[in-house]
Amino acid sequence: MPTVDATPGPFSFDTDSTVLLVIDMQRDFLLPGGFGESLGNDVSQLSRTIEPLSTLMAAWRAAGLPIVHTREGHLPDLSDCPPAKLARGGIGEQGAFGRILVRGEYGHDIVDELAPVDGEIVVDKPGKGAFYATELSGILDKFGARRLIVTGVTTEVCVHTTVREANDRGYDCLVLADCVGSYFPEFQRVGLEMIAAQGGIFGWVADSPTVIAALQEQK
Repeated sequence: MPTVDATPGPFSFDTDSTVLLVIDMQRDFLLPGGFGESLGNDVSQLSRTIEPLSTLMAAWRAAGLPIVHTREGHLPDLSDCPPAKLARGGIGEQGAFGRILVRGEYGHDIVDELAPVDGEIVVDKPGKGAFYATELSGILDKFGARRLIVTGVTTEVCVHTTVREANDRGYDCLVLADCVGSYFPEFQRVGLEMIAAQGGIFGWVADSPTVIAALQEQK
């Protein structure tokens, strides 16, 4: 069983019951000119995750293991977008890459470097957590998943919400610090510390090279 050096302690995972979860690596959030940057954010804080995540995904695919991607977004009529979210502004408005966070628009989709390959599942979610109003639980059940390797953006919002939801559902989560990102460095640091605090209250934290090394050692 592969084991990685993590905080607060070693994380072991059975490849037959572990899924790599890639959260919301979408153009609207990561690309210059997109929704994230239009809010005044430094998108380089997120785009730095693309290269290590791409390397991890290649190793995960080479091992024949499942990857599930998520995308945050809404139906074109915005009927699944809560009023409080609409009131913040931006959702459904015209942006540089189409209507912001609307399913089917260019900006809603995943960046080219991390595009899903044939056979990989993409879960469209209307909220921040990947379990709310989605089929994710059923998908993970079909994979027999009990552990999740969690990556994506943003650390303190969609990643954190999903990890908390997963923890409540009994999944062990390993969050990869170099493969998750926040627009705010302080939120990144504190968000990761919160996950592993108190003996791993929500999960474990490590870096992607440790996972790749563990996969290669198993061969």
